[in-house]
Amino acid sequence: MRVTQEGYLHQLTWLPRLFPVNCYLIEEEQELTLIDAGMPFSTQGILRESARLNKPLSRIVLTHAHADHVGALDKLKQLLPEAKVYISERDAALLAGDRSLRDGEPQLPIKGSVPAKVVTRPDILLYDGDTVGSLRAISTPGHTPGSMSFQDQRSGALIAGDAFQTFRGMAVAGKKVASFPFPAMATWSFGQALASAHKLIALAPSVLAAGHGDLVKNPVEIMKQAAAEAAKALGHH
Repeated sequence: MRVTQEGYLHQLTWLPRLFPVNCYLIEEEQELTLIDAGMPFSTQGILRESARLNKPLSRIVLTHAHADHVGALDKLKQLLPEAKVYISERDAALLAGDRSLRDGEPQLPIKGSVPAKVVTRPDILLYDGDTVGSLRAISTPGHTPGSMSFQDQRSGALIAGDAFQTFRGMAVAGKKVASFPFPAMATWSFGQALASAHKLIALAPSVLAAGHGDLVKNPVEIMKQAAAEAAKALGHH
């Protein structure tokens, strides 16, 4: 496991050169918030880094309910029963294995590895604009119907889940990067993902922290370029 720190944010990465999977620990004054729970083998690394920071891990926040973001959730909740689990109200259904669509949503199949056996249920359902410690929740549907991003209001750092990937090139969810196509292949609505990308660009993040790939500092111009490429791929002019 590789750890990269940027201010209050600690990026934990497994398989960084092959298939990077990221989780994030966000330092608050008295406690830690974990964003995403990686793969089942991520449990010990998360606990080890939490212990090194010497603060209790009191919140587990999920950007969306795909298996590579919730893999260690059950084990972490078992070991840290006091930690509260947060996910968007919409993706709570996916976390429970329900792929059905709602009225008004693009009627496209939900893709990616939706977990079938996660037993943990969220303690708190999130909506656009909610706050979790120093983080503000931003509804960014596209990769999944209930995907969320989180911006640290102290630093401007943006944890975007799979709304963007930064591995082997910056791309909006749904725009295929030939050398790492998996986030695109698992994206539900490319059109909604592009709208969400514009919403995130408007927040002018200081750092972009994605689910797959390295941290990108001062990312706005490269995010704009990625959005333009996505629009072209979608046939928007």
